[in-house]
Amino acid sequence: MAKEKGRKIIAQNKKARHDYLILDTYECGLVLTGTEVKSLRQGRASLVDGFVQIDGHEAWLHHVHVPEYTQGTWTNHSARRKRKLLMHRAEIDKLESKSQETGHTIVPLALYFKDGRAKVEIALAKGKKEYDKRQTLREKQDRRETDRAISAVKRRQQA
Repeated sequence: MAKEKGRKIIAQNKKARHDYLILDTYECGLVLTGTEVKSLRQGRASLVDGFVQIDGHEAWLHHVHVPEYTQGTWTNHSARRKRKLLMHRAEIDKLESKSQETGHTIVPLALYFKDGRAKVEIALAKGKKEYDKRQTLREKQDRRETDRAISAVKRRQQA
């Protein structure tokens, strides 16, 4: 069997980038069972309600939905179990101290395979207020309109 190369995205949490201000990101490994890996290889997962909690100097991923493997037998996993994250001790300690501050949380941004191994990208994030969300949407819309105007001018110049 040929070795997998590159990054194959399974699931993304786009709502997290809208709801939170991303301060710092980390790439972590996951402790998974066999049926979880097979289910992920089918491209089935959801990060919507997920969050990370530091408990006893260990990082745990909660409420990430990995559906049961369809061909799994009695060895199948539960869909929303908590999963251990594989991180360096210094990273865990840094995350733990920063997440204790008010308004800070740790959320998963993406779940993917990197060179054949399941990884999750987590972020230290701070919750946005409603007016911050509106401001971000307004900036995004303005940027899109300017890009359209520039491309329209370029098209007219080429014709």
